Amino acid sequence: MISNDETDFPAEVEVPIDSELARRLVDAQFPEWAHLPLRPVQPDGWDNRTFRLGEQLTVRLPSGPWYALQVAKEQRWLPRLAPNLPLPIPAPVAEGVPGEGFPYPWSIYRWLEGRTADEATVTDMTGFAVTLGRFLKSLQGTDPAGGPAPGRHNWYRGAAPTVYADEALAAIDALGSEIPGDAVKRVWDHAVGAQWDGEPVWFHGDVAAGNLLTRNGQLSAVIDFGSSGVGDPACDMVIAWTFFDAPARAAFRETLGVDQATWSRGRGWALWKALINLVGALENTPAAAPGPRRDIQRLLDDFAATP
Repeated sequence: MISNDETDFPAEVEVPIDSELARRLVDAQFPEWAHLPLRPVQPDGWDNRTFRLGEQLTVRLPSGPWYALQVAKEQRWLPRLAPNLPLPIPAPVAEGVPGEGFPYPWSIYRWLEGRTADEATVTDMTGFAVTLGRFLKSLQGTDPAGGPAPGRHNWYRGAAPTVYADEALAAIDALGSEIPGDAVKRVWDHAVGAQWDGEPVWFHGDVAAGNLLTRNGQLSAVIDFGSSGVGDPACDMVIAWTFFDAPARAAFRETLGVDQATWSRGRGWALWKALINLVGALENTPAAAPGPRRDIQRLLDDFAATP
């Protein structure tokens, strides 16, 4: 099932999304917080611009119309998901409306302490993978009734990877000898041939290191549920190849209890993203190419080791 997202927002933001805009929006719509200092958060995201408001709050302004669709979803569903999950997730405090030349709804959340995950902040990668697997298993076990189906609001996460087949195949052709094309195509064909016939479950949709917070080297919170929804959870497997080493990948899969077909579709999601990222890197920022190259090789190695 694919969602029909009926809400349309203006395609262009008419004013710069900066601290001055965030300040004006807060002061105009929530004067009770006008006295709190406001500053940008670093590193910032692409989907939303984030600002810290005082010590306990954060302001998030969507950067485009598809991202604006996520505001009402998070406001509605995050408070319902949180009680079922073993780690903190963002807690909406207030919902803003378009104003000050900004055409989209926006949100204020509770601030979550922590550093984004990377190889330096994670002290035990396998333990980290197990903790994340338990979190996602709890998320999948949450009642999906009425939850949002894949659609524009989450870039069709939760659908089959075939939704991006044209992009994946075009990237394979464009990359030519930059990749082992036949081997890559076999991984892709296996992924799109692995059908999903399960019941829809909750998924996060963008399980990436930048959306995982750490404290004392451990996973402490999961943020940015803009791509979340109810459907096929295979998209949440992507981090297995983009962040985890082989032992952590195996522990992650075992903790989640992922069947072979779901694992294969997850490889498809990861492969699509790595391919288009490599095309983009080679065209615009060659220094960024090693990351997607590494991910593609991990996917090929994992596929080759599959019984």
